[in-house]
Amino acid sequence: MKIRRQSFEPDGSGSIKIEAVDLDDWWVLYNLIVPGDAVMANTVRKVSKDGRVKKSSGQIKLKLEIKVEAVDYDKEESVLRIRGKNELENDFVKIGAFHSLELELNQPFILFKEHWDAVALDVMNEAAFDSASEASIPRGKNGVTASNKFFEHVLKAFVKHVDFNVVRCAVIASPGDIKDQFYRYLLLEAERRLELKLIIKNKSRFVLAQTSSGNKHALEDVLGAPNVMNLIKDTKAAQEIRDLKDFSDMLLNDSARACYGPKHVEVAQEEYMAIQTLLITDDLFRNNADIPTRRKFAHVVKSVKDSGGTARIFSSMHVSGEQLAMYSGIAAVLRFPLPDLEHIEV
Repeated sequence: MKIRRQSFEPDGSGSIKIEAVDLDDWWVLYNLIVPGDAVMANTVRKVSKDGRVKKSSGQIKLKLEIKVEAVDYDKEESVLRIRGKNELENDFVKIGAFHSLELELNQPFILFKEHWDAVALDVMNEAAFDSASEASIPRGKNGVTASNKFFEHVLKAFVKHVDFNVVRCAVIASPGDIKDQFYRYLLLEAERRLELKLIIKNKSRFVLAQTSSGNKHALEDVLGAPNVMNLIKDTKAAQEIRDLKDFSDMLLNDSARACYGPKHVEVAQEEYMAIQTLLITDDLFRNNADIPTRRKFAHVVKSVKDSGGTARIFSSMHVSGEQLAMYSGIAAVLRFPLPDLEHIEV
């Protein structure tokens, strides 16, 4: 991601001129841009002077500023779609007219926020640590060729995203023996290609794990395996798993020191400053169209940090985030028991 210009203060308003340079940046921006923000970018439209779309009209390059109402990521076309009403007056699109912007890679745009809260700043700061990509093994008559094409695709993604100066271990997991086939392919290619020698040098950092399926829900089994947990114990993913387990154990064994749901968590922090560890999903910020409510959640995150606690923002795209969503998307482990919380009406 390229940041071309930045003009804002934490907890204040301001803008940032930004440019997505690879597919992982879309996930960052998808979590960063929320309803109520404004996005300004160049676009091409077929329009008439009254602002209506006409098939016979020529293409005109416009600059639109959209007050964000919805954000969609199209993985197939690799574009981020911003939908909302135009706020920038021009000769072709009326102010208040509903339009959409399709942001593409290497296209600069300006993002304006009324409030750069702690959550938005965390998304920016952690952008380099999170990436996601999914693919499937193609099926065809020539199984070896199809598998090798898939393995080469995975290998390219691996080389692009894995920095052994940062990564403690690389987990290769699959049903059946696909993981073993890919591992052999990886080592053979690393021996053959000079630019892949670091893979051989860091061979000890690889661990293979068995899964029941190839979908993302199988990650729960993989990340819970003792041999995997031992290697990833200091990573963000492992920390989220431990925090979620600590909450579940506390809820089971000492329920007065655990709470979940927006109202109970808010009271625990705002009235008692009792939260030791806050768990919250990014869905509560991205999908909530009520700006005051989003700011309330952001305030809780900041309050927990300011009082010496820990706030973990879980991605709804990950298994741990999906599990947290079962507890309404927000939960907490408390410093001390608050048995009266359960009597609060929600």
